Amino acid sequence: MTPLTIAAAQSISIAGDLAANIAWHQRFMQVAAEQGVQLLVFPELSLTGYERELAAELAIAPEDALLQPLRDFAQEIGVTTVVGMPVRLSEDSPVLIGALVLGADGSLGVYSKQHLHPGEEVAFAPGRGGSPLTIGGDTVALAVCADFSHASHAAAAARQGANLYAAGVLITENGYAPDTTLLQGYAVTHSMVVLMANHGGATGGWESAGRSAIWASDGSLIAAAPGTGNLLVVARRTTDDWTGQTVAVAEA
Repeated sequence: MTPLTIAAAQSISIAGDLAANIAWHQRFMQVAAEQGVQLLVFPELSLTGYERELAAELAIAPEDALLQPLRDFAQEIGVTTVVGMPVRLSEDSPVLIGALVLGADGSLGVYSKQHLHPGEEVAFAPGRGGSPLTIGGDTVALAVCADFSHASHAAAAARQGANLYAAGVLITENGYAPDTTLLQGYAVTHSMVVLMANHGGATGGWESAGRSAIWASDGSLIAAAPGTGNLLVVARRTTDDWTGQTVAVAEA
């Protein structure tokens, strides 16, 4: 296997402040580039926070110029970056929970959350999913939070040839044990590396558990955050072996 470095960005979002969150994402991306990361995945709705009551107001088209600085930066530093944002696919379409793929090659990919948590339907409509990503010789399937609570979602990713399953999430302490058991189980069942990027602090009235993690395809833990806070969870593959570390992210 060729070398690969991936990371979960465990970031703390500022409610509804897109400009501040973009700047903070750029800081994470810079630290990731310094670590040689090729794929960086942020939590669910990372650019706005998990703010359901603000989603309709903040939702943008994926190609909106507001995100151009992030797209340009991803290309400049060579880090394919997956960010969370409420999106509308057309002016009159409903609001979706988006995971936008800012390619290191300048491309833009759109994944939208397919399975909603109870209560999310007041602000969002179910999305359409999206195509897997290709990073070198690896195939990456994306998920957003409740997507992975459906075993069929991970199974479909495996059928598409994914060897890496990357989920941006918001998981609280009460949900952490059952949710991570599911994710670790998918790693074993489908022989996929599984990445989970959780929020680093409170958002939308929920207290995130943090503890973002990456599991190897045999279910063993490569790396995990010890708790909440702003940090990267990094996993590196050299030949067939994985090593991991956590890296604190502070303001420049």
